[in-house]
Amino acid sequence: MDDTIDVIAYEPSPIGMICLRRRSIPSKPGAFATEITVDHQFLMGSENTASERALATRAIELHGGSALRVLVGGLGLGYTARAALDSERVAAVEVVELVAPVLDWLARDLFPLAGALRADPRFSVRLGDVYAELAAPPTPASAVASQRRAGREAPKTPSRFDVILIDVDHSPDERLGASSAAFYTEAGLAAAMRHLAPGGVLAVWSYAESSPFADALATVFGEVWVEPLAFENRVVGGAETNWLFLARD
Repeated sequence: MDDTIDVIAYEPSPIGMICLRRRSIPSKPGAFATEITVDHQFLMGSENTASERALATRAIELHGGSALRVLVGGLGLGYTARAALDSERVAAVEVVELVAPVLDWLARDLFPLAGALRADPRFSVRLGDVYAELAAPPTPASAVASQRRAGREAPKTPSRFDVILIDVDHSPDERLGASSAAFYTEAGLAAAMRHLAPGGVLAVWSYAESSPFADALATVFGEVWVEPLAFENRVVGGAETNWLFLARD
């Protein structure tokens, strides 16, 4: 069976050597999946995106409000952000991406959703560490206004969101770097919760279940959902299950 891999970009990053590649799909002759790897280990791909999209749709469904401000931690190939933008109840999607090459790939239209994302006026993306931002106190609206009146650079909006979507690490227990470890603790989640507007929803993607993380969420938030998503991996074949952790105060 044909299993051709074409490397599109290969660059160093804070989490290792990151690669954007196209990979043939043996079960679909002539078709290719776009994939990202880190240090030659698979991170994500364009062929199996149901759980990344569900991360956004389930969180928005649980919120139930309108004119929602959504924060996405990790752009990746853009499927979580695109799913959020597909909702008419979403007013803005702000993405924080740690890896500069990913922003370059977006600007150069190197992955399938790049053009559509950049064309949506509700979409914005910037370089940063979402875990560090969620660990710091949110910027009050009054402080933003004060900075603007003083002519100083300030965030476009206060850093409180209706929905926060995190799709960065493989799982709470298998992380891409040491800097995110604190986020998965009770203290880290309590800090992150300060960035949610009243009634806000936090949602975290994982390739595996994590009882310690579910317990930490239940300690900090009033309502918690842990949902498995089973799917058929159409690139390599076989059944897989990803997990969504969702919480609302």
